Amino acid sequence: MENTLLFILLFLLLFLNVPVAVSLGLSVFTIIFFFADLDIAYFSQQIFNGINHFTLAAIPLFVLTGNVLSKGGAADRIIRFAKAVVGHFPGGLPMSAIFACTIFAAVSGSSPATVAAIGSIMFGAIQEAGYSPKFSVGSIVSAGSLGILIPPSIVLIVYGVTAEQSIGDLFLAGFIPGAILGTMLMLVTYIMARREGFKRVKRASFSEVATSFKNAFPGLFTIVIIIGGIYGGIFTPTEAAAVSAVYAFFVSVFVYRDIELKDIINVTSESVITSTMILFIIANAMLFANFITIMQIPQSLAQWIVDMNFSKVVFLIFINILLLIGGNFMEPSGLIMIIVPLILPAAMKLGIDPIQLGIIVTVNMEIGMLTPPVGLNLFVASSISGMNIFEVFKHSLPYFIVLIIFLLMVTYIPQISLIILGR
Repeated sequence: MENTLLFILLFLLLFLNVPVAVSLGLSVFTIIFFFADLDIAYFSQQIFNGINHFTLAAIPLFVLTGNVLSKGGAADRIIRFAKAVVGHFPGGLPMSAIFACTIFAAVSGSSPATVAAIGSIMFGAIQEAGYSPKFSVGSIVSAGSLGILIPPSIVLIVYGVTAEQSIGDLFLAGFIPGAILGTMLMLVTYIMARREGFKRVKRASFSEVATSFKNAFPGLFTIVIIIGGIYGGIFTPTEAAAVSAVYAFFVSVFVYRDIELKDIINVTSESVITSTMILFIIANAMLFANFITIMQIPQSLAQWIVDMNFSKVVFLIFINILLLIGGNFMEPSGLIMIIVPLILPAAMKLGIDPIQLGIIVTVNMEIGMLTPPVGLNLFVASSISGMNIFEVFKHSLPYFIVLIIFLLMVTYIPQISLIILGR
């Protein structure tokens, strides 16, 4: 009875537009207070324990890194480099935006930050060049979702903490899927542009490519610090986040000189607000996840799936449908910390690698960033473009279909995620 009431109360609160974090905490508190034989002190202890993880310190540090670099001109220089590399193709300008999103995702770790940084520069430029909104809006909104797949992904950190998996392995596993998805998005842009009659333009010279790369290199080197440091055994992911934040500050203030010291206070304040929202959700979601484990819900679900003799294929279809629906209504971190404890035991019994499951979950979260009513990328794009979120979604549909195809690929071809780990 308590199990049923817990989920009824949770979904009722969400339906009433109560914030996700409050819905999670309040539903558990209510069941503990009225039904469960647990000390009420359990509530406060688990909220504290929920964020008492060294790994979670990487989240505010990566948020700060992305904000400093986006405000410090790194995004603009990355765009110029992307234009020099792919700008001569039919559809070269939106392809450049997608390429820039792919690169910036490896710096920021955040989808909304990627859409804001690249979109604020590229939306108008693409439209002024004669492209329709599906290119100017759709390409950037969809490519911005790479921010939660390509490391240093905040969503992968949340999954790693929830599933007790190596953050380093998850980061490494996100590389090839991220590169494939970025390529697929650029390819569909090229095909659509060819069909609409866009022609090639003059290719950038070698010296122009080299110059743009040189200008972008200080920002791009953040990727080397993060990934090279982790896999070179120099840093843990959290230490890499701290070093990257300091490096981003140095580059933006003393190399690019696009941020003054007085601006750091505003950038830091924005990062604190974003990080607090994420960590508050995580704290309450960890409370919820711990409570349902005590109530034996994940174990019962795993046993039911085994008893029903579901195949791996059917189970993965079920998981994708569940995550796609949930992603329409919930923020990724909260959804992951509710769903993953439920599905992970059953997935492991069926022989699904937890690292592959992490990539599957993350791609579902990417799609959720593009779908109404709570897709964060839609709101960011709406504020920049002046369109409402449903117009933005309509213009994103060609790319949305690509994301669904890619989801099927990572779901049923595990080598895409695992080959780089040698599994």
